[in-house]
Amino acid sequence: MDPHTIIRMGVFAGIFVSLILLETLAPRREAALSRAQRWPGAGAIFIAGAVLGRLVLPAGLAGIALLADEAGFGVFNWIDAPVWFVGLGAFLIMDLAVWAQHVAMHHVPFLWRMHRVHHSDPHIDVMTALRFHPAEIIVSLLWKGSIVFLFGIPAWAAFAFEVALNAFAQFNHANWNIGSRIDSVLRLLVVTPDMHRVHHSIHRAEANRNFGFCLSIWDRIFRVYQSQPAEGHEQMKIGQNSWREAGDQSPLPLLVQPLKSPPT
Repeated sequence: MDPHTIIRMGVFAGIFVSLILLETLAPRREAALSRAQRWPGAGAIFIAGAVLGRLVLPAGLAGIALLADEAGFGVFNWIDAPVWFVGLGAFLIMDLAVWAQHVAMHHVPFLWRMHRVHHSDPHIDVMTALRFHPAEIIVSLLWKGSIVFLFGIPAWAAFAFEVALNAFAQFNHANWNIGSRIDSVLRLLVVTPDMHRVHHSIHRAEANRNFGFCLSIWDRIFRVYQSQPAEGHEQMKIGQNSWREAGDQSPLPLLVQPLKSPPT
């Protein structure tokens, strides 16, 4: 196993286990369904997406970055800039690209069908951060890969962003009560669980707010920021009007959900 994989898996596992513990000790909301009802299906499509992603891009974003470097292509390969500038610029560009992709996932109908699998979770916790349809994983990889190539983002910066994105996605989906004071300070820079929970509201107007995963600035800049859910965090309803039962959370129903329209 190569060092990059070890680091990625180590960071992922460490944060995942830590957040499970924190969710258990200080939950923010009561779960609509149990972990036993929700987690196996989410875990199964996560594994399927990871395997499919490896087949499509075996070397990941770092491989795309190395191709751009060898070809001398991309903005950062055309300028002579200090490492700190490249690192900061690459992170901002990648984070904005992921934000823009997320907006598109909500507003382009066929992309929404894929992304709806993530939003049909009737509860939100650390496992929701892994609950993405394999088709969406591929779309996301191709989009991020094109950004890496176009801007000539170095392999180390692409790798660092992937690790950070995964960590922040787990953090801001966590059902962890971090406290309003800490939350109000953290969300000035990064997306917090309370901030992102608004985005998982059953109400489409709220679900089309707070698209960020890492930095909170993009939602503020593009005026799609909403501080709190209208019904409050304890009372708000999470997910979609359809696909709320335990049977809807199994692997096969989640995989075929994009092919179905909500019942009328």
